[in-house]
Amino acid sequence: MITLTNKTLTVVISPLGAELQSIKSADGTEYLWQGDPTFWKSRATNLFPVVGRLQGQSYTVAGEKYDIGIHGFLRHAQTQPRQLSDTEALFELEDNEDTRKQYPFSFVAGVQYRLEDSTLHIAYRVHNSGDSMMYFGLGGHPGFNIPLEKGLAFEDYMLCLDGASQRLLLSPSYLMSWQSEPFPLKDGCLPLRHDLFDDDAIVLKRTGGTRATLRSLKGTRSVTLDHPHMPYLGIWHKPHSQAPFVCLEPWLSLPGRDGVTEALETQPDLVHLAPGKDYANHWSITIAQ
Repeated sequence: MITLTNKTLTVVISPLGAELQSIKSADGTEYLWQGDPTFWKSRATNLFPVVGRLQGQSYTVAGEKYDIGIHGFLRHAQTQPRQLSDTEALFELEDNEDTRKQYPFSFVAGVQYRLEDSTLHIAYRVHNSGDSMMYFGLGGHPGFNIPLEKGLAFEDYMLCLDGASQRLLLSPSYLMSWQSEPFPLKDGCLPLRHDLFDDDAIVLKRTGGTRATLRSLKGTRSVTLDHPHMPYLGIWHKPHSQAPFVCLEPWLSLPGRDGVTEALETQPDLVHLAPGKDYANHWSITIAQ
């Protein structure tokens, strides 16, 4: 484990999947979901090279078919960690025999964490070390404890979004359904209820802003996620449960389309990265106490 710390926050990250394990404020309050397997055993999955599910858990590239699991393989991979300072660390995964069975490209994928005051900055970095165009999606999947303060309930919280959003509907098999609808808010916020997630994730296309804040009018603690270069936001907790957390998931790309075996060359929103080139995308988590 690598620990980052400043006067405001202490953050712990595991080399397995470069996954956040803890975000604690100076008074010891834990903001990050702690992976209770009763509801969801992960804490803050990093998604690469696909987001969500694909039809038949497979895709094609150059006419060849490959099998890959939900959210890709980074979350299951041991990364190479480097602590750059007390407040910054980099975790890297280089392609290997296991990744090439699922994804036939040469690459170095990195997740960089940097603490600045009450904000944790996350940067995804990808280098194409092969000799052909590579295609990928990516995203984050952090869960946050709700409630964040004693005496409050899940239903005391709301998710407030800057700007408008369109909801993209999932099919019964949790693939993109080709349908969408407006996503109305009450004074810019979505009051939280457990049954909001009985049909799995709420997937939003952000059309007017890229900031989301979990907060309660009855408390002072909040979590704000900024995802300026990722057009989609997933909101999730375990369906049909009283799970005491909410995931806020910034996505660059979407899950596969229902009824379509995706070809990476033509799947919407994927990055097309030329040989020898680099790609970076940044998002952040800000804590208020």
